[in-house]
Amino acid sequence: MALIPLHVSTAVVELSRFILTSHITLEHFDCALMVDNEAIYGICRRNLDIECPTYTNLVDRSFLQIVSSIPASLRFDGAMNVDLTEFQTNLVPYPHLHFPLATYAPVISAEKAYHKQFSVAELTNACFEPASQMMKCDPRHGKYMACYLMSHGGVGPKDVNAAIATIKTKRTIQFVDWCPTGFKGGINYQPPTVVPGGDLAKDQRAVCKLSNTTAIAEAWARLDHKFDLMYVKHAYLHWYVGEDMEEGEFSEAREDMAALEKDYEEVGVDSVEGEGEEEGEEY
Repeated sequence: MALIPLHVSTAVVELSRFILTSHITLEHFDCALMVDNEAIYGICRRNLDIECPTYTNLVDRSFLQIVSSIPASLRFDGAMNVDLTEFQTNLVPYPHLHFPLATYAPVISAEKAYHKQFSVAELTNACFEPASQMMKCDPRHGKYMACYLMSHGGVGPKDVNAAIATIKTKRTIQFVDWCPTGFKGGINYQPPTVVPGGDLAKDQRAVCKLSNTTAIAEAWARLDHKFDLMYVKHAYLHWYVGEDMEEGEFSEAREDMAALEKDYEEVGVDSVEGEGEEEGEEY
């Protein structure tokens, strides 16, 4: 599942829907991918040279590459195939912190791909660049709790291990102390597939990254603030009340989002400042 709050929006109540949906996922979802259409909008403009991306560019083409990549191991053979339960096991350290970020590389137009071939190391590095994140937050401002790299196409274990070894040397990529080597990976031999006639170039290899990071707290804070600006004026609540909802449901959802934001922040703080406490010890 993906939650997609927008800056480029088609409905004024999308933030309200986002808050309510996020509230529901806390109790009823095991893992929910976070994707922001505003972030994908920027990726399309920068990487695909699309001045005014449409929803077809945003969701149907770009985001669906991730949707296709995640369950690829269920459909095709590979050296290190994984099933969906492994994502939850490896990406969710605490039940309520189950909102991994998604990144995909390469996102490139056919014109650029004609002159450029990417190595596994380049694709992996691209997945860690802030501009490549499909949620508007900077991973350099937080700490990773877990990171899953799925490689597709002409990729071997040696290439993946070398790319991860290089990533570990970067000081901008930090893990919480209680999970200092939280990399997991999968390799699938099926090359990535794109929509015929679409904007994305077909490449012989690709990397999809799912990561659980404390940096998402800044995204929660930004979205919660935007919701508060409307909620304090009770804007558009009458549409929901008219459908037999109660105003208290919004208050409850907002309180849960505030608690979630704080939980993500505290996970990062504890890993740095929790010296002498059991929560800060490695295991």
